[in-house]
Amino acid sequence: MLKRKPNLDQFAFDLSKDAALERMIEARVAIRCENDAIRWRFRLILIETCMIASLVLVAGLALKQPTALVIRGSLIVGAGCFASGVMLIGLSGLTGHLLSIYRRWRQR
Repeated sequence: MLKRKPNLDQFAFDLSKDAALERMIEARVAIRCENDAIRWRFRLILIETCMIASLVLVAGLALKQPTALVIRGSLIVGAGCFASGVMLIGLSGLTGHLLSIYRRWRQR
């Protein structure tokens, strides 16, 4: 790998000397990434819910079933998919939290 010479007009930003600052930056980045991950999981749950509900709706209408029954079934399937997805997000968050508590307890 080629190393570039630093520009003399540029400020040298060396975090290796200040470990507290580096830990603080890493903690902020970790929190931000965790929040983004939860947001993306929720978006995926919404997309999957809409897709499955619309597939049930289209399949019911294509099979010439009664419209009210098809819409009701589609809403029930969508609600069930959404509820199970939110429950999975909550349980995975709870499991991660419990694992971090366990790791901190083991380090003591």
